[in-house]
Amino acid sequence: MSNVKVAVIYYSSTGTNYQLARWAEEALKEAGHEVKVARAQELAPAEAIAQNPAWEQHLEETKDVPVASPDDLDWADAFIFSTPTRFGNVPAQVKQLLDQAGGLWGQGKLVNKVVSGMSSAMNPHGGQEATVKSLYTTMMHWGAIIVPPGYTSEAAFTSGGNPYGNSVTVDGEGNMQEDVEQVVKDQAKRTAQVAGWVKNGQ
Repeated sequence: MSNVKVAVIYYSSTGTNYQLARWAEEALKEAGHEVKVARAQELAPAEAIAQNPAWEQHLEETKDVPVASPDDLDWADAFIFSTPTRFGNVPAQVKQLLDQAGGLWGQGKLVNKVVSGMSSAMNPHGGQEATVKSLYTTMMHWGAIIVPPGYTSEAAFTSGGNPYGNSVTVDGEGNMQEDVEQVVKDQAKRTAQVAGWVKNGQ
């Protein structure tokens, strides 16, 4: 299998999507791929963050994680996005990064990049699937190749995963309600596999 460069880009206020990103990174590195994990730039005002101790703590704990930029999109053969849902869409932090990619898009540098998405919400029908599909709408404009997990992972049937992109439910204290580690890893490996096929012209 051809090794590929994968940018795992996430936004996380209290840690859920950070953990999903780290599981993806672990699986990709085990498979021999080159991985960059980067976070979307925090845009919320400090006063809002300070009202949620878990948010404030997570931001401090991950301050050394590089902030994602269009350079990461240019570098990678494939992207994996992990993002919470905001009213069935990606949060502003992720949208800002996508909007900054206009220059790359204009040069055709995002065409045939391989992408897959993951999401989270506070209840089972909280917009996770809509969020992943909203992300994919941007990818269609880019001419990227979307790799949904479908039901290629047996773990999807027991984890609450969906065919668009793995999703997880989080309770009010930030605890994941489904065991999604394996399905996240399987989705990451599948994304890299397809990217390898594209890279080798298969």
